[in-house]
Amino acid sequence: MSEDSENMREPLHETLQVQRGETEASLQPLRLGERVRSLRLGQGLTLEEASKLTGLARSTLSKIENEQISPTFSVVHKLVNGLGIDLPQLFSEPSNSAQPSGRRDITRRGEGKPHPTATYEHELLATDLSHKKMVPFTTRVRARAFGDFPEWIRHDGEEFLYVLSGAILFYTEFYEPVRLEAGDSAYYDCTMGHMLVSVSEEDAEVLWVTA
Repeated sequence: MSEDSENMREPLHETLQVQRGETEASLQPLRLGERVRSLRLGQGLTLEEASKLTGLARSTLSKIENEQISPTFSVVHKLVNGLGIDLPQLFSEPSNSAQPSGRRDITRRGEGKPHPTATYEHELLATDLSHKKMVPFTTRVRARAFGDFPEWIRHDGEEFLYVLSGAILFYTEFYEPVRLEAGDSAYYDCTMGHMLVSVSEEDAEVLWVTA
């Protein structure tokens, strides 16, 4: 049996069923072959290059793009992994309504909104924008010992931490403390208790981005 014949088994036709635990979602592809070609060309890939990335024969890819065969779920999985995309990207066209909003905010050095606490000296950035998806701010870490904090700091969301200067001990609820120095970074779940302590001679400065 040829590979093309194998790839035509269990065709998706118009609906792809995706099983996740107890739930099942249906994705309705529109001109799947055209979408595959668009994604391939968008990455500047030839059929031969896409074939090597996905592990699918060049002839199979060509037939998919020309709507001559409907790929099986296993072939879809190879396409998604090989092209480095998420499954919904393959089965949905880019929205034409997603127009640039033109939002922009510039914060000059030292012109952020100060927000001092007993342990941190925060400077909030991009404060002129409301409804932001991220909250950026810099912090001078005043705390010098774990005991300077009455309790773990925790809140909703995820957070990116980048050390701008100095050195800190990064405490988290479920991990051993780790020393971070200028240029080091961390990404973590904010619902996990966390706190920073300066261990350099000068107070450390960090950049935080919370989402």
